[in-house]
Amino acid sequence: VQLQASGGGLVQPGGSLSLSCAASGSMFSIGNMGWYRQAPGKQRELVATIGSGGGTKYADSVKGRFTISRDNAKTTVYLQMNSLEPEDTAVYYCYLYANVRLYWGQGTQVTVSS
Repeated sequence: VQLQASGGGLVQPGGSLSLSCAASGSMFSIGNMGWYRQAPGKQRELVATIGSGGGTKYADSVKGRFTISRDNAKTTVYLQMNSLEPEDTAVYYCYLYANVRLYWGQGTQVTVSS
């Protein structure tokens, strides 16, 4: 299984970005998908997760600003990020739980700066 993330970039404070992450390969028992992020000098933290049934969970710091969703096949996850703040600057990693293990994407840089 491989995860391909895309959509990062540079945006001004208050702006928006959309990330996507597509999984490919042989999968069964597809479970949660989501996003973590890691800023320089900080630990990786959970941003948002979505279950196979559509239930979602967000970090307190992004609630009301970020929205996670996934496609009907449950193999692509999206993260719509609005009202971005400089504190959101980080490398964003997508993940998928399937085949009774965790898979990671390669990471995509999000930079929020004027």
